[in-house]
Amino acid sequence: MANSTFAKITVSLVLVSAFLLVQLAQADDSVIDYSNLSPDAFKSEIDSLDLVLVKFYAPWCGHCKRLAPEYELAAKKLAGDDPAVPLAKVDCTNENGGKDICSQNEVQGYPTVKIFRNGQASDYNDGRDADSIVKKMRSLAGPASKEFDSFEKLDSYYKTAKNLVVVGLFKSSDDSLYKQFIETANQNRDLASYVHLFEDKASDKFEKLVTLNADKSVKLPSIVLARQAHYRSKFEPDFLVYDASDDLKDWIQENSHGLVMARTQANSDVPKPNVVVYYNVDYERDPKGTNYWRNRVLKVASQYKDQDLTFAVSNIQTFASELNDFGLDMSRISKDPSPAVVAKDKDGKKYAMSEKFTYDSFKQFVQSFLDGKLEPFMKSEDEPDNEGAAVKVAVGKNFDKLVTKSDKDVFIEFYAPWCGHCKSLAPTWEELGNKLKDEPGVDIVKLDATANDVPDLFTVHGFPTLYWFPKDTKTPVKYEGGRDINDLLNYVAKHATDELDGYTRTGDVKRTDL
Repeated sequence: MANSTFAKITVSLVLVSAFLLVQLAQADDSVIDYSNLSPDAFKSEIDSLDLVLVKFYAPWCGHCKRLAPEYELAAKKLAGDDPAVPLAKVDCTNENGGKDICSQNEVQGYPTVKIFRNGQASDYNDGRDADSIVKKMRSLAGPASKEFDSFEKLDSYYKTAKNLVVVGLFKSSDDSLYKQFIETANQNRDLASYVHLFEDKASDKFEKLVTLNADKSVKLPSIVLARQAHYRSKFEPDFLVYDASDDLKDWIQENSHGLVMARTQANSDVPKPNVVVYYNVDYERDPKGTNYWRNRVLKVASQYKDQDLTFAVSNIQTFASELNDFGLDMSRISKDPSPAVVAKDKDGKKYAMSEKFTYDSFKQFVQSFLDGKLEPFMKSEDEPDNEGAAVKVAVGKNFDKLVTKSDKDVFIEFYAPWCGHCKSLAPTWEELGNKLKDEPGVDIVKLDATANDVPDLFTVHGFPTLYWFPKDTKTPVKYEGGRDINDLLNYVAKHATDELDGYTRTGDVKRTDL
């Protein structure tokens, strides 16, 4: 009886295992795997597709593992669309092709997700859940520009548009400017909404309207940038007319936000140098209150439009963590409805306005910033005593001395105290430091990135992030290899500017008995 029961259990386990294997195989069917292709074959495949999303990943990467089921689900949903939108993946550790494909596509971290349209790549910057992926790819699968059959419909559209609108006015689809317009719209859908009319459907009303409120007159064919209604002000024209002296994409980017951009999580990067003003920016619920402060920023910004300086306004709750990075007291700010103001120079140094916001105090802050008269703020823990330490501790105050201006190669870990992966790496990182403690040309370093400023030279989006910083080139190289002691030691041995005293270039211990 016991043997019979054991046999039944064994058979059941085998069947369950087989079922799970089939399910896993089926789950992966919706995503195309290009990992075994050569770079040329990959390019050929990508070039043949109108639109495809590609995930570049490493099997050991925690973020990649979290993305995988969402990516699979999105692929299944999009596979049923008409036309279907393919999702693909490349394993960047695959020696049969994936590794070279990732190198060719300049993949710097995992996972990297790119949109390819007719072979042209652009970064995917939206959410990484299935619904966000599906929504984004479906928006890209439709026509790049909406054609209107009357001026009245176009007029109604751009007057209520929440996004920037780029309007094309053409004689026919044979216009070379039309072809440039559609190509730019296809490759840069995130920049704006695109619409167009042809001569037989347009009236001269739009030309007259634009000419009255634009930086120059309009003649067919033309491309016109129409600002959102809530962005319009007396400080800048409502419309801009493309004069073909610049690349169209660059022209749209440069003029997309006007003199003062309104940041969101989707367009959070602000070119440096910049001045950013934080308050309750909310064009959905309070456009009037939002523009009350933005117009005051505009008044100052209009006086510096010829300077290399970007102005922006930000929602104080959405970007609260940024204010902490400037040393501003959020408890005080939350009790004061007036805006908080910060600035960053081209080197990433940070400055905060201590005075209450008024037109005069804001203008003085901007002028002092441009004149180099402000004292920068640095987020830093107290400088530690690193004498004799196997792993040296970097903080904001000693970062230049210990890393960027060091006369040694530096292998640095950026970590967070609460991060589980960082805690797992900690003993290995300490072991690496002990093995290389007596090496005169290398330092093993760590920095708590939650308590200290991370220089703009280093991009840190997750923890732990490791960088190799050679003493000769002073150009950081993000480490993407394995995290056991042999992987780390072999990497240092191979990449050290000067060969290590105790290890060969392959990471073997040098014999001392010869």
